[in-house]
Amino acid sequence: MDLTNIHDVKDLLARHGFRFSKSLGQNFLIADWVPRQIAEAAGLDKSCGVLEIGPGVGCLTRELAARAGKVAAVELDRSLLPVLAETLADFHNVEVVPGDVMKLDLAALVSDRLDGLTPHVCANLPYNITTPALTKLLESGLFRSVTVMIQKEVARRVCAAPGTADYGAFTLLCQYYADCKLLFDVPAGCFLPAPKVTSAVVRMDVRETPPVDVPPEALFKVVRAAFAQRRKTLLNALSSACGRDRSRDELRQVILDCGLPEAVRGEALSLEQFADLARRLGV
Repeated sequence: MDLTNIHDVKDLLARHGFRFSKSLGQNFLIADWVPRQIAEAAGLDKSCGVLEIGPGVGCLTRELAARAGKVAAVELDRSLLPVLAETLADFHNVEVVPGDVMKLDLAALVSDRLDGLTPHVCANLPYNITTPALTKLLESGLFRSVTVMIQKEVARRVCAAPGTADYGAFTLLCQYYADCKLLFDVPAGCFLPAPKVTSAVVRMDVRETPPVDVPPEALFKVVRAAFAQRRKTLLNALSSACGRDRSRDELRQVILDCGLPEAVRGEALSLEQFADLARRLGV
């Protein structure tokens, strides 16, 4: 059975009485080059254990299983479990895990299902959980890399440079934890049903050590303050967030001491500049 052939997929789903759920963000791949290129981009071998989120009918799962030592595929929609039991029957290094990845204990999952293997994530992430899922995966510190297909709009945010429209707090969070690369686009016509947006694949190689020497809690307190209202200058944003602890003049002087112009906006600062600002503020 070709799991990227639209006719085979429709027949498969009809036999199992499956109905798409908009609330779960279900869009299944029907272009054979996409799961193959995603799996190749992840750079897996038999020493790797892979967490897949939202396997759908299993087309990416098969590609991952052919390369990795084991795949643990977490599926929230229980109506897909009998579908996956059929499509993955010949792959003995795949374990389908029923559940919601946002509620699962990732450390326990990796320990129980991927023991002895180097853990990675590779998935066609459901659009409706992209940002919280990536945040949870990166903050867990469990995975060597995260290779995912997500909305192109979010992919641009993940990989954005300072001073661009896509750059923001989520950019800095992703780039604090990982070296992020935008790999390739996936048109809407590659999915059943076709979404209203273009998708893109990003690879995030998780850093062994943080790129800046400042506690993440302090760093992201300042980052969140800077981007709470994008149109404000950094001084005004910090005054709104830290006004009880620091006078406006004190905050102005800290910004100047960082070598930044008084009227600078948060979107212009690099990760290193935010770290310098957090250290000087002593938050």
